[in-house]
Amino acid sequence: MRSRLAARSARLVLATVAVAALAATTTACGPEEVTDSGSSPAPSVVATDGSDKDAGSDKSDDSAGDKSSTGGSDSSGSNDTSDSAGGDKSGYGQVCGANDLEFTVTSESQAGGYYLVAAKAKSGITCTLEENTPVVSFGSDADNVASPVGQGGADPIKLSGSAVAYTGISPKTTNSDGGVQFENVILSTTEGDPNPAEIQLPDTATVDKPIVTNWSTDSAETIPVIA
Repeated sequence: MRSRLAARSARLVLATVAVAALAATTTACGPEEVTDSGSSPAPSVVATDGSDKDAGSDKSDDSAGDKSSTGGSDSSGSNDTSDSAGGDKSGYGQVCGANDLEFTVTSESQAGGYYLVAAKAKSGITCTLEENTPVVSFGSDADNVASPVGQGGADPIKLSGSAVAYTGISPKTTNSDGGVQFENVILSTTEGDPNPAEIQLPDTATVDKPIVTNWSTDSAETIPVIA
């Protein structure tokens, strides 16, 4: 009888120990499960952040696209205005440069022979001959630069369309047999003209102390003579 009670008591002790162990195990697992459950939303938060960021990026891209489109329209408008203004101004109300003009040269027999130069504005150009006397030379030697004789007009001449200005050039004013021969003459409308015109002569000129008249709208006033 006693042995049976002892065995029963031993089983009760073992059962108690098992229950206590199970309770301890359950208690230990509980926080881990809570921790896991609490940490599981973290990826969802990250995904939400990424989604918001992507949405912001899309919004930024759309905004940039709109801005680029608007900027292109403004730039195009600005270019159109500039081109229009330039087109309205170009070729009008300016001082004539040699490259604004077309030249015709004829050989004349009066006053011992001279060259009559006729100048017209190129198509689409309106300009003014502000300086009365052109700068004329044969070659680059200073001895072959034509001296002005003061004949011709005195007022600035406006050239446009069919309007013509004349100047007369006498290549030789000495009685000697000497001189240098040239087939072209260089003409500038001003001292600082960056684009002088090189004009072919109708014949070969013998040059020695050349002279040139002022511009004039009357060719009769441009026969060069030494007073």
